[in-house]
Amino acid sequence: MVNTIDLQPLTLLHSLLLFSTAFIAGGLNAVAGGGSFITFPTLIFTGVPPIAANATNNTAIWVAAIATAGAYRKDLGVQRRELILLCATSLIGGVIGSVGLLYTSPDVFKKLIPYLLLLATLIFTFSEPLKAWFQLQSQKSSSESPPILTLMLAQLAIAIYGGFFGAGLGILMLATLTFLGIKSIHTMNAFKAFLGSCVNGIAIVPFIFAGVIAWHQTILMAVGASLGGYLCAHYARKLEPRLIRIFVMIVAFSMTLYFFIHG
Repeated sequence: MVNTIDLQPLTLLHSLLLFSTAFIAGGLNAVAGGGSFITFPTLIFTGVPPIAANATNNTAIWVAAIATAGAYRKDLGVQRRELILLCATSLIGGVIGSVGLLYTSPDVFKKLIPYLLLLATLIFTFSEPLKAWFQLQSQKSSSESPPILTLMLAQLAIAIYGGFFGAGLGILMLATLTFLGIKSIHTMNAFKAFLGSCVNGIAIVPFIFAGVIAWHQTILMAVGASLGGYLCAHYARKLEPRLIRIFVMIVAFSMTLYFFIHG
């Protein structure tokens, strides 16, 4: 299991870098997603070990995302039974994934980083075609929803991935939500935000007990991401989501290539 991290005191330059990148990431998450492609590498670049960087990033982004889940709470007025079951599944999967990360050798996780980033990058890049395909399959299927056990198993696998790494988690959950028969985009976003908060929130508990969260970095980034998310949500109508997505894809592929070369 990963031991408690030992970090050098934060420098002013690193503090400014972490805050500013978290601010940008919060804005990206409010408009198009993909903020972790910036914050996770920044933590590593500023000297935080990979596993601790993943745990710290998870915690900071989760704090910033809580407001989103709260804003959507009124849209969770349907599918109560499915919500409770998928919530429980998300909590279980999040714990399994985070504990699995803690028992992963730092050297092994470091070697996995470029492949995990590549997977998340591809998920983000093809998220729109994937969503369209899932919606088409849902329309072609019978009016009856798939067995809840099938949906729970799918959500369990997604939650384990989220607890272990997390980037691209929301996009993966759309598959489960589409086959659940949800048609309203507001309801779908509500489910996604709530279940994502469950996965990331419960994953923090093992990280706390293991002592792998860099709290100074977490606080800085949580404040930065919350401010970025709030301001971007306020001015989102003036931004072009397609251009934001292109920017995120460029950053994601660049970071992935960097870690393949220097990992």
